[in-house]
This record gives sequence, C-alpha cells and structure tokens, in this order.
Amino acid sequence: MLRVEGLQAAYGESQVLHDIAFEVAEGEVVTLLGRNGMGKTTTINTIFGLLPARAGKVWIGDADMTNAAPHRIARAGMGLVPEGRQVFPTLDVRENLIAMARPGNWDFAKVLALFPRLGERLGNKGNQLSGGEQQMLAIGRALMTNPRLMVLDEATEGLAPLIRDEIWACLSQLKEAGESILIIDKNVDALTRFADRHVVIEKGQVVWSGDNAALRSTPDIKERFLHV
Repeated sequence: MLRVEGLQAAYGESQVLHDIAFEVAEGEVVTLLGRNGMGKTTTINTIFGLLPARAGKVWIGDADMTNAAPHRIARAGMGLVPEGRQVFPTLDVRENLIAMARPGNWDFAKVLALFPRLGERLGNKGNQLSGGEQQMLAIGRALMTNPRLMVLDEATEGLAPLIRDEIWACLSQLKEAGESILIIDKNVDALTRFADRHVVIEKGQVVWSGDNAALRSTPDIKERFLHV
C-alpha cells in the first residue's frame, strides 16, 4: 500500500529526515510515534509532496510517487487528515464534504452515518464548529476522497476526553471495515489498543519498529523515546 525507503528531507540547510523507512500493508494500521519535533509531521509532508524529498523513495502500490505533486498523491489513493484539521472555514459542512468527493465506497450518506453529529451541523460553516466537530469533518472529508490509505496527523490532539473516545470509536469502525491507516497521536495507550504495528522516530530517524507484543515486551522504548 505504502512503502517509504531511505527518505531524507530538509528545511533549508537543516536536514530533518535521515533515511526514514517503513511500510503500511493493505488493511493494516501503523503508527508513527515520537516526541514533538522528531520528524513525524515532516515525514507525512514529504510523503504527500508538500516538502521535497532530498533522497529516498515513496512508493504507493507499485508506483514511484517520490516528489509527485500533492494532487497526484491524492489521486493515487492517499487521504490526509492534517494536523490542525484545516477544514475550509467559509464552507459549510456539506460543502466541505462534497468539495473533495471522488467516486467509491464512501459517500455523503455513509460519512453522516459514521458521524451523525455532522448531519446536525450541515449548514454550519467550518469555523462555526467545535474542535471535535472539525476533526470529524476532516476525517469525513478525507473519506469522501475514497482513499486506499488514510493518514491522520495528530488524530485527537486538543480534544475533550469524550470527543477523543468518539473519534477512537469511529477509527476502530474504519479498521474493522478494512481501511488501511497511518496515524500519529500522542495517546500511546490508545494507539497500542488500536494499531497493528508501530514505528518510532527520534531526530528524524527510525529507531525502533514492531508490533504491540514487541512494544509491550520492550518497556524502555516508551521511556527513552516517547515520554517528555
């Protein structure tokens, strides 16, 4: 589904990513873990063509999409729920959803069934929604592109506990439906209940990867690379 090989990227003269490598298989949920500023969002931005890769490869299926334009990345089947949500503030809920729609399994009715609260807010502008509602809208907007792989950057950041639980419940439904997911979030306990595998990034490098059993059997990983 997604394969990243030896990815390097920089902001000006400051290199941020050093040979990042991981993959996400079809129907798999994989996390990118690490403290703030370690390169997780930069990895996502480079995969999506928002930041040029200086070296390495990004494969989507069998296609080399390294440094492809973001719209080509999207058409190849990548759906992004960006950090900070970035919903269209002056479009209402309906317009936000249909603006990104592509034919496929996910449609307007199915998104509203997943997030009934959005159905109650159809006429509200993006900037009139709560943070939790904006995150639901951002996820729904990505689903409307009918992606082969959903990528969520900070899936529940800044949300109230009850809303976080609602988001995790919806993401679990997506997993059960066979969606492929790459996710970043600070709630490691929730991620270990939700994901299949984990990739830990420290200073722009992959320092550890493994499944839930491996993470549980290596408790020092959390202390060394995840705790502030």
